[in-house]
Amino acid sequence: MTNNTEVPYAKYKKHEKGIRMVSNKSKKLVIEQPSPIRKQVYEHLRDQILENIIAPESRLVEAQIAKSLGISRTPVREALHLLEKDGFIDSIPRVGYRVRKLVLDELEEIFEIRKVNELLACSWAIKKITTKSIKALEENIKMTAQALKQDRPETFLELDQEFHEILVLASGSQHLTDLCQQLRRLMLRYRMDSIKKRDTVENALKGHTAILNALKEKDETALMDALVSHLNYSKLDIKEKRQSRDVP
Repeated sequence: MTNNTEVPYAKYKKHEKGIRMVSNKSKKLVIEQPSPIRKQVYEHLRDQILENIIAPESRLVEAQIAKSLGISRTPVREALHLLEKDGFIDSIPRVGYRVRKLVLDELEEIFEIRKVNELLACSWAIKKITTKSIKALEENIKMTAQALKQDRPETFLELDQEFHEILVLASGSQHLTDLCQQLRRLMLRYRMDSIKKRDTVENALKGHTAILNALKEKDETALMDALVSHLNYSKLDIKEKRQSRDVP
């Protein structure tokens, strides 16, 4: 999609239970209270960016989006601010917003920062993690294995996010949890080429299992090694799949 191509925003239509949002790819999203409209607009635009329906460097204009969706500009403005905060778009003076271009140097930076923060989270989590959190991690791994058995690797994105969120929450630090979540959101666009591949999920599952085993054994050295190995594999996997996609 070129910068001058009209961005395929969804259409909003009145619905007896709220507001129905219908995308250009026949995906329907019903917005109902108390869920804020801004959150639904954010998630829909984010998903269109992730799926490359809205391509890198496309221009996003608040007034145009609001008119297309049939809603006021306020929730659109708030959604755009959230997208900027999460690294999906950049604010351009007198232009509006533009979808950020993917740059592998940024990927390296995000991974190194994420590694430092998740290592810290794990060092705290191993001392504080509860039986409930251990069981939640076990259930997550069980669901991932089941998804692979049923040949549904595309479900791994949500399961992977859940695994790391449980892990970081176990640190007991909300500030650290918020920072790690922010970094994972920044990585989403880079991971879309690899996260739904079976080999990626199989290797990630091995990494998650090693992390869980180290936590259960209270082996901090093994935990650090398992996390670093898991993150390094993920980084290399993303790079390889992006490079293979770019080869003519």
